[in-house]
Amino acid sequence: MKIINKIITGSFTVITLLSTNVQADTLENVKAKGYLSCGVHTGLPGFSSISTKGVWEGLDVDFCRSVASAIFSDPKKVKFIALNAKERFTSLQSADIDLLARNTTWTSSRDISLGLNFAGVNYYDGQGFLVSKDLNVKDALELDGATVCIQAGTTTELNLTDYFKANNLKYKSITYDTAEQTIKGLINGRCDVLTSDQSQLYSLKLKLKDASKYEVLPNIISKEPLGPLVRHGDERWFDIIKWTLNVTLLAEENNITKSNVDKMKKSKNPVIKRLIGENAITGEKLGLKNDWAYQIIKNVGNYAESFDRNLGKNSPLKIERGKNNLWNNNGLMYPMPMR
Repeated sequence: MKIINKIITGSFTVITLLSTNVQADTLENVKAKGYLSCGVHTGLPGFSSISTKGVWEGLDVDFCRSVASAIFSDPKKVKFIALNAKERFTSLQSADIDLLARNTTWTSSRDISLGLNFAGVNYYDGQGFLVSKDLNVKDALELDGATVCIQAGTTTELNLTDYFKANNLKYKSITYDTAEQTIKGLINGRCDVLTSDQSQLYSLKLKLKDASKYEVLPNIISKEPLGPLVRHGDERWFDIIKWTLNVTLLAEENNITKSNVDKMKKSKNPVIKRLIGENAITGEKLGLKNDWAYQIIKNVGNYAESFDRNLGKNSPLKIERGKNNLWNNNGLMYPMPMR
């Protein structure tokens, strides 16, 4: 039996499903249908978008493929479901998808009120501003009286309000349902500035014909820890998603890559042996094969490989690792020990 409640979170309404019993086993359901249903962005280069060859790609897409590799030893057993910001939570709550991996910010209201769990952070971001150079603005504090394009159903609306109130600035907002509509609003002159997560601003800038005429301001006005989500009530599934992310970070920390993972299986290092070697210890407890972590690395790679090809030095975005470096390289990514 399920009780359906409406909860207002920020500026949007979501449906909360309060179940009177523990929900079905997600892993067994995924195995039965033979693929993972993964909710992703409708089209955000670097995180989730369709290439010119018709293939899904991006940091979040890689994460979905990592989960599929852990379950099926096959990264192709994923069905990608494109969702806008308003659809994403209800799609997960209603079990239309098994996992949401869609650049979503971890906040208290989302964590507490929606019946969902964040499984970790796969990208540390912050809200910024994209402006036309014709405005001759170099700092967000110069945006008094500006018209701002915003995507509805996101944390950016409240962050923007807080920032402008705190700095005694005035603004007018124009909201759109999708990120693509916000960038069109900026191009067509409906707004002076577009605000969103800074990584998204770099992605949207790629879509501009005259990208050189626009710039991302240096100001970061919020904390936006982005990560994958699952439903409450299925602890094993929660553990699988959480530890899939952790494996990609542990692999980078121990210099295990797609190209050397077979060789590294023979390592005498006890940490590596517990991760991918003969002493791998967590597969059976998760309902997976004991080589599940090996399959993630072999099929998709470690976190650095995914970051570099989608967002970093090997991508059109060229975003610096910064806060998304490992803890031992001045970053915030800190994998939990597998033992």
